[in-house]
Amino acid sequence: MAATALVAPGVASASDLGLRGSIEPEFRVFTQSPSNQRQTNSDLSIAGELTAKYIWGDGQSLVATPFARLDQRDHRRTHWDLREARYAYATGNWEIRAGIDKVFWGVTEAVHLIDIVNQVDIIEDPVKQETRLGQPMLRIRTTQSFGTFDAFLLPYFRERNFPGADGRPATDIPVDTDLARYESSRKQRHIDGAFRYSNNFGDIDLGLSYFQGTGRDPILQPALSKDGDLVLSPFYAQIKQGSIDVQATKGAWLYKFEGYWRRELGREYGAATGGIEYTFYGIAGTQGDLGVVAEYALDSRGLVARAPYENDGFLALRWTANDEASTSLLGGAVIDAETGALGFRFKGERRLGSDYRVSAEAYFFGNVPRQDPVYNIADDNYLQLRIARFF
Repeated sequence: MAATALVAPGVASASDLGLRGSIEPEFRVFTQSPSNQRQTNSDLSIAGELTAKYIWGDGQSLVATPFARLDQRDHRRTHWDLREARYAYATGNWEIRAGIDKVFWGVTEAVHLIDIVNQVDIIEDPVKQETRLGQPMLRIRTTQSFGTFDAFLLPYFRERNFPGADGRPATDIPVDTDLARYESSRKQRHIDGAFRYSNNFGDIDLGLSYFQGTGRDPILQPALSKDGDLVLSPFYAQIKQGSIDVQATKGAWLYKFEGYWRRELGREYGAATGGIEYTFYGIAGTQGDLGVVAEYALDSRGLVARAPYENDGFLALRWTANDEASTSLLGGAVIDAETGALGFRFKGERRLGSDYRVSAEAYFFGNVPRQDPVYNIADDNYLQLRIARFF
């Protein structure tokens, strides 16, 4: 159905249209008893995604990527989204895109501080928070000899989604998205804007960005639901944010930094993260590579920061087999230098033949005091298994 909508009658032929997709069952097991009697220790769901792309010979294209998940426990995790639904036209050094699209900014591994254009899909990626919702936008790009410039007009705001009372991981007090409030009187229809300059100078990649509009990260405030229950109400403030990201490649060494300055509700603050990555190539006489990653994140707000990385160090090992099955393993640990809280993440994946991929993830927390930003999900340690079928 999505593919049919992309093709103009009498214009497209079979060779003009590309289709690809996946179906992915997922199973989660939680290793601790839930804090809410409505929650359970396991969850089963299935997700599907389809991408249809139609290209004209004169630099025009249409892309649509619908996504949907059906969840056994959490009605809010049963959801759908248009990750992409955009038209693009490229000519010479210019490109224009209009519709729903995704943009990624950032270079570090543990946390992407400056990635602000798209809203986080927190029920898909509750801990690492790397999966993003599609964002309505008009994007104009030009590539010149002195760098690439991107301008964004963002006419509609996507609220952050949150797990329901049956969902895990989740905050101990549920978030009621029906009570969402905004600093702007235009609410979701406030027009946001962003600008980015990027260029590479030899082995150094540089990005400078500016964003002004509705902050993607809500302030959660206590409130009463329509049934009189204690809940958290999201409040979305207007912000101004300038940011920088830098990555330098020196042989087997990779140096990364990203940070921002932000003005919100009359207050100015900043956050930064950076580190190094060293890769051992062909370890133990094999074709596999082993990368060592060390990063540090700091937020000037300290423990009052809404983000979990306010004074944290991150250390990880990443092994890539460089085989036909694209086998890889990642294991990392985060320690909060202020509270002593610990977090551990493990992920492994491998292709099975040309049509399947199996991936396993594990998230664990330890020694988390009440004042730490991740305390709400510290009792939601879990193991996750996904098996994707591609077509």
